[in-house]
Amino acid sequence: MKHSDITNRLKTHSYIHHSPQTLSVILSVWTLIMLAAPGVMLSVTEQMSWNARIANVFFPVGVFGLWLACSRRTAVVVLSTLPFMVLGAFQTVLLFLYGRSIIAVDMFLNVVTTNPAEVGELLGNLLSAILTVCLMYLPPIVGAVIGCVRHWRAGSRALSVGRRVSLSALIVALFAIAVSLTGSRPVRPLIDVYPLNVLYNIVLAVDRTERLENYESTSSSFSAHAVDLWPADSARRVVVIVVGETSRGDRWQINGYGRPTSPSLVSGGFVSFPEAYSESNTTHKSVPMLLSHLTADTFGDSIYSVRSIVTAFREAGFRTAFFSNQRYNRSFIDRFAFEADTTLFINEQPEASGVSFDMELLPLLKEELARGAARQLVVLHTYGSHFSYNDRYPEEFAMFAPYDYTDASSSAKDQLDNAYDNTILYTAAMLDSVASCLRSSGAEAAMVYASDHGEDIFDDDRHLFLHASPVPSRWQIDVPMIVWLSDPMASRHPGYIAAAYANRPMPVSTSRSVYHTVLQLAGIGSPLFDPELSVVSELYKKPARRYLDDHNRAVDLDAILAR
Repeated sequence: MKHSDITNRLKTHSYIHHSPQTLSVILSVWTLIMLAAPGVMLSVTEQMSWNARIANVFFPVGVFGLWLACSRRTAVVVLSTLPFMVLGAFQTVLLFLYGRSIIAVDMFLNVVTTNPAEVGELLGNLLSAILTVCLMYLPPIVGAVIGCVRHWRAGSRALSVGRRVSLSALIVALFAIAVSLTGSRPVRPLIDVYPLNVLYNIVLAVDRTERLENYESTSSSFSAHAVDLWPADSARRVVVIVVGETSRGDRWQINGYGRPTSPSLVSGGFVSFPEAYSESNTTHKSVPMLLSHLTADTFGDSIYSVRSIVTAFREAGFRTAFFSNQRYNRSFIDRFAFEADTTLFINEQPEASGVSFDMELLPLLKEELARGAARQLVVLHTYGSHFSYNDRYPEEFAMFAPYDYTDASSSAKDQLDNAYDNTILYTAAMLDSVASCLRSSGAEAAMVYASDHGEDIFDDDRHLFLHASPVPSRWQIDVPMIVWLSDPMASRHPGYIAAAYANRPMPVSTSRSVYHTVLQLAGIGSPLFDPELSVVSELYKKPARRYLDDHNRAVDLDAILAR
């Protein structure tokens, strides 16, 4: 064979395997795999029927395959799927973190209501997950850009095959859904099938965001009809609510934890409730329940028409203040904060240099107490134990070591645990300092502390981390609740302390009890007050164990934890 013939054959061979048509097919198939991958993963991770598994595998293949085969300009079509690639990357990271569940409504709302600093801290410690999604989704995007520049065109035969295969996959998915409708576990496309369920959750998230924007008008007529029940000439009265962040009740020494994480609270009149839990594992729902009379059973649409405990105190004649170590997050928390006479977010001030330590709220508390008002409510919203843990306490509180970690992974669990326990130590010291401020005021004073939710720190073989997962673990809803009364308050109302100690062994839903406990401690009457939910009441009763799910439905907590 002549040398020229061999050269021509090699050129022909190279052209066949690198022609625009061939590259278009490769790009289309790669993109289809990436777009369908979340459905395949969910069919493995979720508890669903076989019909639902079949639908999750074949429906994305059918729908995305038909779209990718709709035009010869494959590269352009691939770029049009970029929003779904972003959702796929989000879904992959979610599965990396929590091991299960679609992107929930609360996940989308967390994106909207989480400040950029928190996002940066989290992403900086999820390098392996970020690298994985980059390796999955960047190549087809880069390939599509190149294809657009070089004007790749798919062959008619390849498109025809793609359409037939995709249509067959879609028929299989629809048949599985149809068959399930006659059984005991029907497949609900908007709930059970990817990506329809994610798109539905986006619609719900947008609707909730729009309704929140109208909150001022929809809640304008609310009144707690609150009144001060104590005589006008009674002693000065001060109540402080400390809202914690991401603190687990089982990590507090005062609750029986084996480490000295709260030595300053072991004595001094602090009453802790070791069986406390939250009815939500997301801040934007748990804090509004802490600061209002709403619970998982009543949250629903009602949250858009009620106001917080701050309004109840103002109606009863109290001067009110809300000081936060958080940033603005455009949630109900911001709205509740600005109900107060004085509102200050220390990290939103022009001189703020970054995230502050929670102790920096104390000068604001002292300044407010120095006003000497006869009736005062102060709400302190802390940063608590929110990840990244090492950023939540100064070096002098780094008791538990080693605490340095470079990545949020199960291999770094010991360091993460130590850093997390240091945050508890610091929070306990802050609570002791708050009590000291109230003690120095000489007022009849009380403090109530509760965290919004807990946290997973690779606690079992599921290797779960953080919080706000669509299906919570018990560690995400396990929270501390602590009550402290000054000596003048305890002397005037000895029944409060007696009731608190008597109720201490009982389960407590912080989402239900904080509001009513604080009203009773302040001596405020309201039609909304329920003595069976106040932990300083002799009438306190064990609450129903409820949980506010992603679609704002109240469900049985124990059933959720069993999933």
